[in-house]
Amino acid sequence: VKNGAKEGTRRADGPVHPRIGCIETTEAALNSEHYRSSLAKSGNGKVRGRGVASGYWFNFNGGRSAISVSINPDGTINMLEGSTDIGGSRASIAMQLAETIGLEATDIKPYVVDTDSIGYTDVTGGSRTTFGTGYAAHATGQALIREMKERASKLWDVPADAIDFEDGVFSYRDDAEKRGSFKELASQAGDAGGPVVAQVSTNPDGSGGGAFATHVVDVEVDRETGKVDILRYTAVQDAGTAIHPSYVEGQMQGGVVQGIGWGLNEEYIYNDDGSMTNASFLDYRMPTTLDLPMIETIIVEVPNESHPYGVRGVGEVPIVPPPAALANAIYDATGVRLRDLPMSPPRVQKALAENGG
Repeated sequence: VKNGAKEGTRRADGPVHPRIGCIETTEAALNSEHYRSSLAKSGNGKVRGRGVASGYWFNFNGGRSAISVSINPDGTINMLEGSTDIGGSRASIAMQLAETIGLEATDIKPYVVDTDSIGYTDVTGGSRTTFGTGYAAHATGQALIREMKERASKLWDVPADAIDFEDGVFSYRDDAEKRGSFKELASQAGDAGGPVVAQVSTNPDGSGGGAFATHVVDVEVDRETGKVDILRYTAVQDAGTAIHPSYVEGQMQGGVVQGIGWGLNEEYIYNDDGSMTNASFLDYRMPTTLDLPMIETIIVEVPNESHPYGVRGVGEVPIVPPPAALANAIYDATGVRLRDLPMSPPRVQKALAENGG
């Protein structure tokens, strides 16, 4: 907490951090029930330890994104977007559009299409999608509001610049009788200029935010076999604004599992010909649900000031802390510091033997 990065701290690779949640995630971890609980001792040649580590991963800048929408007579909206959905982005982007125009998320019908149907959209990756394409969703919502004001202007025979929009309702500021919800106007808007459509492409300035995470893990180490079992794991992460909290939790849990795999099991082994000798799911050991407890999650929200709703990418940073947290837990349990990955049973056995273990 004393040395944690904060707004204005220069990163090791040069850029200066904007507002970030390093200290906030660390404090949340320190105040968590997991960290404050006691760690029971083990027996039968096994020892237990607890480790903590923080990690950071930058987000790509927003990049290019495009969204096209059309309003149906019942007020629902067809939304076409070009970001391939590999982790819930279709829902989170629809939710940002819905928030902008005052509708329920269920009123947005999202479709992911290709470049024959939508403007070029950059890759789904680099933790950019919810930020970058979400930014486009907000801009599209603003474009829809402007167009709907023009339609209301014709329907009510009043100046468009005298129409306000707030909490999903359009109103003429000089006559309280002239007002209607987004859905009510949608049923009439086609009579004042044809179908209502909008298409927006964006390439926002500013950063996707970058994000910090702090993890706490309890392990049990078998001194005889070198096997490391995870007893409990808690991931704390700054999500900026968690648009879809359950999806954020899923991203955090999936990233933790991958990070645990890197820390304890996963390793490429090649022969002299350059062929991978453990190229099967039997020999290349990725963690399964049988290997792990439920990953506990704590979402911290430090809004990203580069986004209208404070969004940060969340998909990559949970992979970063696990190896360090595991190494710290193994050290706490055994007094032996491992510095090479994976910390597999043979390596743990060797380290223990070299240190009188």
